[in-house]
Amino acid sequence: MTDAALASPSARRGSPLSFLWHRRLERYPDAGPRIFYLSIVVVATIVLYYELYVQGAVAPSIISQYHMSFTYYVDVVVVANALGAFSSLIAGLADRWGRANLVTYGLVITAALVLWGLPNAPNKWTYGILLGAVGFVEGIILVATPALVRDFSPQLGRASAMGFWTLGPVIGSLVVAEVATHTLAAGATPPWRGQFVICGIVGLVVSVIAIVGLRELSPQLRDQLMVSIRDRALVEARARGLDISDSLRRPWRQMLHLDIIGSALAISVLLLIYYTAVGFFVIYFESIFGFTANQANGIGNWFWAFDAGALIVVGIVSDRLLVRKPFMIIGGIGSVVMTIIFLTRATHPHTGYYTFVWMISVLAVFLAIAFAPWMASFTETVEKRNPALTATGLAVWGWIIRAVVAVSAFVLPFVVSSMTPLVTYGAPVQAALAKVEAAKPVKVPYASTPQPLLTVVQGHAQVFASLAKYTNPKSIPASVLDPAIAAVGIPALLAAQQYTVPLGVLAAHGSAVLGASKAAPGQWQNWYWVCVAGEAVFIPLVFVMTGRWRPKRAREDARRHEELVASELAKLSAAAPAKTESVAGAGNVA
Repeated sequence: MTDAALASPSARRGSPLSFLWHRRLERYPDAGPRIFYLSIVVVATIVLYYELYVQGAVAPSIISQYHMSFTYYVDVVVVANALGAFSSLIAGLADRWGRANLVTYGLVITAALVLWGLPNAPNKWTYGILLGAVGFVEGIILVATPALVRDFSPQLGRASAMGFWTLGPVIGSLVVAEVATHTLAAGATPPWRGQFVICGIVGLVVSVIAIVGLRELSPQLRDQLMVSIRDRALVEARARGLDISDSLRRPWRQMLHLDIIGSALAISVLLLIYYTAVGFFVIYFESIFGFTANQANGIGNWFWAFDAGALIVVGIVSDRLLVRKPFMIIGGIGSVVMTIIFLTRATHPHTGYYTFVWMISVLAVFLAIAFAPWMASFTETVEKRNPALTATGLAVWGWIIRAVVAVSAFVLPFVVSSMTPLVTYGAPVQAALAKVEAAKPVKVPYASTPQPLLTVVQGHAQVFASLAKYTNPKSIPASVLDPAIAAVGIPALLAAQQYTVPLGVLAAHGSAVLGASKAAPGQWQNWYWVCVAGEAVFIPLVFVMTGRWRPKRAREDARRHEELVASELAKLSAAAPAKTESVAGAGNVA
């Protein structure tokens, strides 16, 4: 069935450009068009999360570029997520406005911000404002895209469809890591701005595809409960005379119940470890274990790849067995176990690359086992309350998950308080240490006995710290140089000239970095225990959601539903000829 046949009458009668805004389908699409629309939604979601997460791959470079503290960087993330939380509530209006235009033009905005805005930000304040704008738009699309997936996927195929939708954040993260791994290593792009440029170009391409191809169901179709594709005829028949105005009244009151709020909170705290991986794994592996940016992103590649594969497989299996809850319990328990194993390595700085690979890969699989069935079960829980308010229910979830992420990101610097000196000064201190290694045996005239240069510097830390501010010795003012000569003598200063900057860095920041490097592993370990607590909270909240535990009972429910659908269709078929005869008789009398 073509788009022309499916499109609303108003769209067909409009101008040639009416497709830019009028996107409603008045009949439920066949398998081909339906898969096409779902594919656009999935690709759009992947690109959106690519745009949102791209900064994580080059976070240390961004912090260095704008002279941010680690706390400031985290606060920017907090604000972006807080804005996304409140924009998620705005997206609840998609039950009245529709979903497709929110996704399409949201993609245009985020692509422009990533391509032109963020990489050209003149200072850290502008950067923070632009990232907040990206977070605001992302919060809207976070609600609209799963609502579209729900609309185009009956319940019996919902977990598979949601498994593909959840590829959005996962594949988005994988693309970030893959692009960074290959382009940063090869020097094909500038150190960090090029990552945003590549991402923005991809975003523009996908936004054009969405503008041309994305459609959505009319309210009369999408606001009904559809268990299987066999319900299509009944859904379309009901839609002809369906008045949805009553079902949309007091939407928030209808959605604010324990089964919806509790389950949204459950997935939000389960994914604390996931959002930590997205925002801070590169910083964590670089600062604690000394991995390069390419290695740190490479570890992420494994995480996202295993997560993506498991999401699809688990979604298909869940649909075959017609149950969600057993998968969520297995995923929750497995996540607890693997996060505990992972956190035990935080205090072992010599842990190898592939040790981390296998740990986080297994962790990713358990998170996927929980997440894909949860998305299906959550939309089914919302439908049980009111299928016409799917976007409103998803808006509740969007607000809660973004609020949890914002709060956790705000708390993280207080738990891992040592990260500011490590992120800000760790690399310069390491470079300085490497350079002064050669200066250890050098002895210089000092007082009455020659002494090692490093000893002289350590004894006059403030002197060399003040000299380190001047990369050109000729630019040192007399007010700084004269006290230095008086303190250590001209021979010592001349000998130290080539080491002045690194020695000054060590004198100014060496002790702070050394203290932070000792404290940080234990602090990160404490944070991972917070993530474990979130995973543990997830498990009991599974019980408030709708759905069966046993496949046998689920199959019985599906069979009874098919019998009910057949009965309703038979009644509609019997009523149609009677109505036709009545109209014909009225015409004869006239």
